[in-house]
Amino acid sequence: MVAACLAVTGAGAAQAACLAEYKAKRDNPLELHYDVAQIDGPCTKANARKQLQARMAARGMTLLKVLSVRDE
Repeated sequence: MVAACLAVTGAGAAQAACLAEYKAKRDNPLELHYDVAQIDGPCTKANARKQLQARMAARGMTLLKVLSVRDE
């Protein structure tokens, strides 16, 4: 029973979500955007930047800066 509980707890820790805090903008008219988004893969600023740039481009926005990343 204890081993099963440890296995579930370990699996949950491995599946922790990575959250990235970022700033973005849209031009014409100027619109500034601040948000926190869930990121897949390694919880690093470089990985967050790569994913968020693609997401922002799809929305017609430009990623300005990844402020921080953290495990949920």
